[in-house]
Amino acid sequence: MNIAPLHSARIRDEALELLARLGVPKAAFATTGTPASSPITGELITYVRPTSLEETDAAIGDAVKAFHSWRTTPPPRRGEFVRLIGEELRAAKADLGRLVTLETGKVTSEGLGEVQEMIDICDFAVGLSRQLYGKTIATERLDHRMMETWHPLGVCGVISAFNFPVAVWSWNAALALVCGDPVVWKPSEKAPLTALATQAIVERAVHRFADAPTNLSIILIGGKEVGETLVDDSRVAVVSATGSTAMGRAVGPRLAARFARAILELGGNNAAIVAPSADLGLAIRAIAFAAMGTAGQRCTTLRRLFVHENVYGQLAPRLAKVYASIKVGDPRDPGTLVGPLIDRRAFESMQQALEEARKAGGIVHGGERIEGIGGANAYYVRPAFCEMREHAGPVLRETFAPILYLLRYSRLDEAIRLHNAVGAGLTSSIFTLDMREAETFISATGSDCGIANVNIGPSGAEIGGAFGGEKETGGGREAGSDSWKAYMRRATNTINFGTQLPLAQGVQFDVQD
Repeated sequence: MNIAPLHSARIRDEALELLARLGVPKAAFATTGTPASSPITGELITYVRPTSLEETDAAIGDAVKAFHSWRTTPPPRRGEFVRLIGEELRAAKADLGRLVTLETGKVTSEGLGEVQEMIDICDFAVGLSRQLYGKTIATERLDHRMMETWHPLGVCGVISAFNFPVAVWSWNAALALVCGDPVVWKPSEKAPLTALATQAIVERAVHRFADAPTNLSIILIGGKEVGETLVDDSRVAVVSATGSTAMGRAVGPRLAARFARAILELGGNNAAIVAPSADLGLAIRAIAFAAMGTAGQRCTTLRRLFVHENVYGQLAPRLAKVYASIKVGDPRDPGTLVGPLIDRRAFESMQQALEEARKAGGIVHGGERIEGIGGANAYYVRPAFCEMREHAGPVLRETFAPILYLLRYSRLDEAIRLHNAVGAGLTSSIFTLDMREAETFISATGSDCGIANVNIGPSGAEIGGAFGGEKETGGGREAGSDSWKAYMRRATNTINFGTQLPLAQGVQFDVQD
């Protein structure tokens, strides 16, 4: 039975109520403009007023003025501001998490988890605000001191994708703000509502923080042209761009042309290896979430699985049973684990990849559209896994949908070679109880990804580690570890507190005064 009209009305009304409760002003909406829809039913919620190119130019200028003030604010004070953002996010977690579910189709726990990730990175950044350490460096010259210091860099541009509509902003914004950089954010045009709600939350923190300059956080609603303006503007010192590898190929050269700093978080054709000694029960649970969570629409989604020939016959049937039993449906319903694809384009891309897999001799399990959940414009699919003969064709590229390709292997070095034989290099896993296999996988001769895990899946990273990947994933790092350095400029300082002027390397240059 088609239940779209009933659900559509409830989604639209609930979303508008949430936006009002979260503090989004009515002026943000319009009768035409950027459409905001819900993939749960595919129906329109509202239109959002887009930002013009003239307004974009002025907004960047306003951010520059904010930088001139914010860079002189002591870092611990900047951390106090981020602490207040974290407090406001805690208070709004239920509402913002629900809005994430309505706008992106994430199941309830994932919508709430995204907001928790925002809270976590704020906590991390608060501590970081007192740990922006430089170094004291040994010098060869008598009565000299050499040191390294870090200073705010400038305006930080953030371009985010629909699949993590607010968390990726927070990874960048929390760090950029404690580092002294204002943030100008262009969210995905597929998820403008959660962005507007987040901006309203930040503005409440601004109101509570007496020292915050105006325009410390700015949001730009628009498409490609707005993004290009942000990327090309010489006043924007660093740009974090999350999206496809194709997007990165366009953004990267434009930033390089003006010598701007780039943080690129791009595609990921992620793989895992199941070794003969693996705990198959643990592996199957990890594989299920990594391959099917968020309907396969994470950059960290597991897309390729190399299974040792000695355990393939045990794992494949068990995996088939899990895939057949997984609950696909309305992400608001308890027990649903897989919600909808974001739109028709995603569905068509998935079907194209599955047809290519069949033509390549693959055996496809699942992948069909499930009718009757949300109406004609909602795209719910049964997650697919494909038993492939060769590591070729659609296996070599990322399809942003719940497709998992299974391949047999006999030797670990063969599996690692195939694992690394794709363009992207984001995240990876091995399931093994053999210490030598585990250590080999995470060694210099193992996975070539930015993230390499043992006995957990490749998806669901914590904020404490640096997040990002190599090769066509872009090389950028966000969130934890020393990712903060991307938002600051480094200065090496040498101080002479003596009366002589010795030159380095023993150079002599004596003049008479």
